This record gives sequence, C-alpha cells and structure tokens, in this order.
Amino acid sequence: MGPQESPSDSQIIEPLCAVFRRTLKAEGLKYTPERAQVLDTIVRFDGLFDADAIIGKVKTSGMRVSKATVYRTIKLLQDAGIIQAVLLDQDQAHFQLVYGRKPQELIIRIDTGAAESVSIPQLAETVERICRERGLKMQGHRLHIFASAK
Repeated sequence: MGPQESPSDSQIIEPLCAVFRRTLKAEGLKYTPERAQVLDTIVRFDGLFDADAIIGKVKTSGMRVSKATVYRTIKLLQDAGIIQAVLLDQDQAHFQLVYGRKPQELIIRIDTGAAESVSIPQLAETVERICRERGLKMQGHRLHIFASAK
C-alpha cells in the first residue's frame, strides 16, 4: 500500500491553494511556507497516506516542518474538504486527497490493512441519479468496503 507519486496531479495544485487559503483566512490563519509544503506533498501522493508518510517526505524535501504543524495542517485540510480520513484501523489515521479528483471506491482489508482502489461505474451513475431525483447536484461520494480473507 506504499504511497506513490503521480506527476499528473500537479495540475490541481493551484485550485487547491486557493481553496486552502480561503479556509485559512476564514479561520484567521496564514498560508505559511510550511503549510504550502504539506499541501504540495499531499498532492503528490497517489492513494492513501498517513501523517508519518507526509513528515518523511517533507523532511526529504529539505524543509523543516514540525510534526505538530503537519498534524494541524492535515486537520485544516480535512476541514476544507481537500482530504478525507479513511478508516483502516484504530491505531493510525490514513487519508486520501479528494478535492479535484473523481470519487474513489476502496476495498480495505481488515486482516492486512491493505487498501485497493476499485472502479464501480454503476455506483457513480446511481449516486448521480439519486441526487438528480431530489433536485441536487452530486459533489462527491465515498464507498469503503471492509473485507478479509475467508
């Protein structure tokens, strides 16, 4: 389940910055270089990540960012709707980037902690239809299937 970098994701960095800046401003906070580095690091992950992975990547970039700043920034990014928590176990929170990406369905192995992205096109169509029937516009959806070996 190791995080991998995806160069095509760099296209969404600018809108994310604007969204994050607005969220910070509403909270009376500043968009610091450290917060920018955490966001940039998260955007480069393809798949799930945890705070320790972000801390490790930021350190290898040469920038000094405290653990506390990483954890606070992750919380702020959640509040902004940029990332969301993925529950794998109770010991370590994992996250995925959701803003600007198509919805992602996951099969989460509760016996191994591995997560696998799966595509269920019918699910997106069904969710869109349900929203449309209610006069709503779908903003996203999330499906996590928890499974283990027999």
